[in-house]
Amino acid sequence: MQVPATFQYEKAASVADALALLARYGPEARVVAGGQSLLPMMKLRMAEPPALVDINGLTELARISVAGDELSIGAIVRHAELLASPVVGEHLPILRDAERLIADPIVRNRGTVGGSLCQADPSEDLSAAFAALRAVLVVEGAGGRRNVAVRQFFTGPYETVVEPGELLVEIRVPIRSHASAYQKVERRVGDWPVAAAGAVLELDRDRVREAGIGLTAVGAAGFVSAEAEDVLRGRPADEEQFAEAGRIAAQHCNPVSDQRGPEDYKRHLAGVLVTRALRKATARSRGEEA
Repeated sequence: MQVPATFQYEKAASVADALALLARYGPEARVVAGGQSLLPMMKLRMAEPPALVDINGLTELARISVAGDELSIGAIVRHAELLASPVVGEHLPILRDAERLIADPIVRNRGTVGGSLCQADPSEDLSAAFAALRAVLVVEGAGGRRNVAVRQFFTGPYETVVEPGELLVEIRVPIRSHASAYQKVERRVGDWPVAAAGAVLELDRDRVREAGIGLTAVGAAGFVSAEAEDVLRGRPADEEQFAEAGRIAAQHCNPVSDQRGPEDYKRHLAGVLVTRALRKATARSRGEEA
């Protein structure tokens, strides 16, 4: 039988209340919303927090909205809500692509966007998608709010810049005239990726004005392939450049051999998926593919 260690449970009434509870119980206290990663770890005694602060009642963190040229996603928006959102599908199809491939409906109905980002799993799909989009994450603590570029949010496997006593409250994504797509290879439906890539392109006619390339499960620092982005800027949006970007992305990632495949296979996949994501994003921009 898998039984967690004893812990205190508190239900927060507001963001301020959640921060106060985290301060009361100390740096080992944990926030719970979906709990899809935390609760199994507790049952296996891989995590033994002295207290859980439940933020499920904080409706202000459960909204998806557009303000000016930004899409705002609350930290406890569920995966299923992000997937079903018409505004997300219209402006940011890369997120819809990624969410379709995350786990299964049960997990998507409970798991949260903010929880996925804060877990910082090296194989997390949304981390790569938001990195390609150059999202900004809003973190709140006793000293107020601070904005963190998603590319500086992750400090290592399962580690982020969120300090004890702080809370991720919002994800902000710029809405620009761009096209995007996400591609993934998994061993079976709903599994963690063997490799996955996201592409965001701002096009000036048939040339790339700006590019965002996200990678996951292949050891890319910050879930980004900056070298592949550099190759694309100012170049034609064509198959030759996309293949070159894939080659560069594969060259600069750092996969490891494990139960999902050997290093060489993952490196090959990274390059292929970058090229496919770029191809699909461009086709969407031309109205050739939804």
